[in-house]
Parts: sequence; structure tokens; C-alpha cells
Amino acid sequence: MKAFKGLDKISLAGGLAALLFLAVVPTLLPGKYLIGVLTVAAIYGIWSVSWDFMSGLTGRENFGHSLFIGVGAYTAGFLNVQFGVGPWWSLPASMLVAMFFGLILGFPTLRLRGPYFALAMLSAAVIMQRLMLIFWEFTGGEEGIQDIKPLIKNQLHYYWFVLSLLGLTTLLLAWMARSRWGLILRAIRGDEATCLAAGLPITTYKIVSLIISAGFAGLGGALYAHYQLQVSPQLFAVVTSITIITMVYVGGMGTIFGPVGGALLLTLMTEGLRDFGEWRLMIYSLMLIFILFFLPNGIVAPTWNKLRNWRSREPS
Repeated sequence: MKAFKGLDKISLAGGLAALLFLAVVPTLLPGKYLIGVLTVAAIYGIWSVSWDFMSGLTGRENFGHSLFIGVGAYTAGFLNVQFGVGPWWSLPASMLVAMFFGLILGFPTLRLRGPYFALAMLSAAVIMQRLMLIFWEFTGGEEGIQDIKPLIKNQLHYYWFVLSLLGLTTLLLAWMARSRWGLILRAIRGDEATCLAAGLPITTYKIVSLIISAGFAGLGGALYAHYQLQVSPQLFAVVTSITIITMVYVGGMGTIFGPVGGALLLTLMTEGLRDFGEWRLMIYSLMLIFILFFLPNGIVAPTWNKLRNWRSREPS
């Protein structure tokens, strides 16, 4: 398939092997804590790859990605708790609502130039967080929405379900990134003025890409809501967006596969540093500074590309 031209057999096999490894790990090292950490890491992977599809390919960094995450989570909460809708319906509903927000926000903001798109999206996320507190009668205020029903009661089975969605999301967005659509998005990042002069409807491409990105972020928000069984305004916080952006940079921006590895790596690293107590934050920050300063292209994607190239040069 031409769309998968950039995905050779080694990359596909490596991705499948990684998924199988992540699926088997909880059975080899049983424990609810490990399953919980891996589930959250997989959800962060969905959020990271959705951010990378739009911002990583076009270069228009979205500092308000938490808006779509929160919208998806609150949609799931409202439907399930307030209206008694079955939890499985919240997945497509959260995607649609998040995509609607992507449309109404992307239409005016993606026409802005320079850093103003990032600032506009950041402001939108902050405003939405404040609205959740102002209209506390409907949203639950700081406590949010409680007693959301789980999608799957068995914790391990739910982890496998989230991991499957992560794999499908990554594969779909990777396919789109390597299609004609993805090539145009990368061209916009390279030289937007030239694309505009060539007659390409660049605003339309950016808006639709933001809508797709928002949809998968909303899906991840719903998965998070049904895992935590509650949602709060903290999901809209700027720190959520910054965390996702950091994961993308560590994994490899604009690579689709890299951010998934970045999400898993940083989530596991955060949990692994808990034993260091008050030194945890300083060690984590120093490690991030080292990575971002000395490895500006990230860790996961460049490392995998080196291994793939080395393997492809080996004599058969």
C-alpha cells in the first residue's frame, strides 16, 4: 500500500512486538499497581499521538490540548451519571463532542499567525476550566463528576482494551501521516507561504487535522473517565497539555510512533522515581532538561530509526 510506504516490515513488526510485550508484562509481573500505571501510560499514549498528528506534522503547537481531553471526559461523565446512558456510548459521543469543539475553535484560531494559535488554545483551556468551577451546580465544581460506571470491571481486561485502542489509533494516524494528507501537513510546516502560493487550502487542512486530533484526545478523555470513575476540572489544566507536549518531544516530534514511546517512558519514569521522595521532582526535571537539551529530536524515534537502519544493512 502506497500510504504505508514509510512503514517497512521491520517497523510494523517492531510495533506489534512492543504491543505484545506490553500486553504480557502484567501477567508476568502481576499486581494491580503495575496494571494501573500501564493503563494510564497507554491513555497518555493516545493523547500524545493525537497531539503529534496535528501539531507535530504542521508545526502549529497546541497548548490547549487538555481542552479536548477534558471535554471528552466530561461528556462521558454527563452521559453516564446525569442521563443514565450506557458507558459504551460515551466513547463515540466523546469523540464527536471533542471534534465539534475542534471545529468551532480551529476555524478562527488556525487563521492566526505566529504564536497566537498556541496562546488562543491555551486561553480556551483555561476558560473552560474556570467555567467548570463557575457552573458548579451542573459540573460538580472542584469535586467534578463522581460515580462514573466502568466500561470493563476487570482491571487487566480494561488495560488490554485501552492498549488495543492505542495500537489502532497509532496505526490509523501513522497511515494518515504517510498519505498525501500527511505530506501536505509536513509541507505546511516546512513552508506555509509556498503551499498557499501553490493554491493549497492550507486552512482547511489544518482545521480538519485539528478536528481529528481533538476526536482522539476526546476518546482518551472518555477512557480516562471510565478508568478513574470520576472527572474533575484538573483535566483542563495547562500542566496536562505541557506534560503531553513533553512526552511528544521526548519520543520524537512528528513521528507518530515516537510519542507513544515517550508517553510510556515518562509515565514509568515518574512512577519509578517515587522512592526518591522529595528528590523525585528535581531528578525528573534534570533528566528532562538533559534529554531536551542534548537530544532535541527525542529518544524513542531516533533510537528506533538507528536500529532499523542497522538491521536493514545487515546481509541477508
